[in-house]
Amino acid sequence: MPIPTLSVITPSYNSAEFLEDALLSVARQQGPRVEHIVIDCASTDNTLEILDRFPQVQWISEPDQGQSDAINKGFLRASGDLVGWLNADDYYLPGGLETIARAARDHPEADVIYGDCIFVDRTGKIVRSKVEHDFDPAILMYFGCYIPSTSTFMRRRVIDSGLLLDCDYRVCMDFEYFARLAHAGGKFHYVPRFIAAFRWHGCNVSLKQVNRRAQERRQVQRSFGERQYSSSTLKLLADVHRVKRVWRKIASGNIARELRVRELLGRDTRWQCVAEGSETCASLACL
Repeated sequence: MPIPTLSVITPSYNSAEFLEDALLSVARQQGPRVEHIVIDCASTDNTLEILDRFPQVQWISEPDQGQSDAINKGFLRASGDLVGWLNADDYYLPGGLETIARAARDHPEADVIYGDCIFVDRTGKIVRSKVEHDFDPAILMYFGCYIPSTSTFMRRRVIDSGLLLDCDYRVCMDFEYFARLAHAGGKFHYVPRFIAAFRWHGCNVSLKQVNRRAQERRQVQRSFGERQYSSSTLKLLADVHRVKRVWRKIASGNIARELRVRELLGRDTRWQCVAEGSETCASLACL
């Protein structure tokens, strides 16, 4: 079977500080054919000047109804066999897209393919890792959205079936989307490889809107949970599934990978820009 093609959707708004890292991380991938679509919300910084330097990138700049709306616009424009989104302040690691494409080729039953990510600071230095495990719908529902959207791709058939992001969700749109996919019978496949870097900084929406995140999380649990639980029961279930998650990582050997990443804390991962980043990513590829 041929390696699937990929479409990467990047929502953007005044993201010039980080956008070039994201664009380069896609442009310098080896292996599968990739189209990169940027949906910009009429940025007023020099975002458009940066986009003009990347003629291979498809982009539009116009007002939208928020991040989910921008991603949906990109989904509907995409032509790849696999479709995912990369926020403008995140970036892929070398070989990440080829890893996803090969996993999708080898597992045609999978509707969703996801891998691991690292957390980095504003300058791309590792601050923690995010190592996952095979899909578990109960952990997703009661522990929370452990699937990193920045390391995840969906089959085109998912998009073509009409499953788009719910624009009413401003913080937990990925959690709601994956819960809805699971509820609809979607098949998830996990790849134990580091796919992307997620920038952890003070401007992250999930950090700035804690109350709304809690409200949206509860709404997802009400919509897709098997039963309606009280807040105290949901808290207990979260604790139970946190333990279950740790056990699954131990059983799979992934907890050891997560611990080994600590040896790389503070190392630059911007492989697309600096030599140190390439060296660090080579170390990550061995984990």
